[in-house]
Amino acid sequence: MDLHTEQLYVVDESDKVIGQESRDIIHKKGLLHREVHVWVYNDKNEILFQRRSPTKETHPNLLDASAGGHVDMEDTYESAAIHELEEETGIKATDADLRFIKKIRHKGFDKQTGKINNTFLKSYAYKIRDGDTLRLEEGKATNLEWWLLEKIFNLTDEESEDFIPKIFSDKYLDVYKAIQRLIK
Repeated sequence: MDLHTEQLYVVDESDKVIGQESRDIIHKKGLLHREVHVWVYNDKNEILFQRRSPTKETHPNLLDASAGGHVDMEDTYESAAIHELEEETGIKATDADLRFIKKIRHKGFDKQTGKINNTFLKSYAYKIRDGDTLRLEEGKATNLEWWLLEKIFNLTDEESEDFIPKIFSDKYLDVYKAIQRLIK
């Protein structure tokens, strides 16, 4: 499906569906819609980040969540998280494997593309298991990188420029702290 014509639900401030629109129009007008993030972590106190492809419509070449994307109209937040995790990392998970962390209301502007991302975003954590084999989704990402949680909390200004901007808002720091509690 063409990303510009893909239809997504538009929601109100209560996260109730009020219509649908193309993904392209949603990002041009900054319409409120749904997204998910899945944060893969391990026992070594690390989180997996995905380096976005240079062809991504927003924040190209920057590090982002392990997996994530829009909630398609036929999906729930949870089913979207499972689909995105498998598509983007190769990990096959079930609802029981995911740990809900937080629902975030976020509105951001990408200076490079002029796109507005206005979302309700549900974040989930997934603990990598023996036997999970990581793989990249061709054309969507160029690399998967493990980062120590301690490093995430103490990045230099130069290092932080390598990540999508919202990754370091207080809302996301709460996500990393929740994952840190899951590891302990």
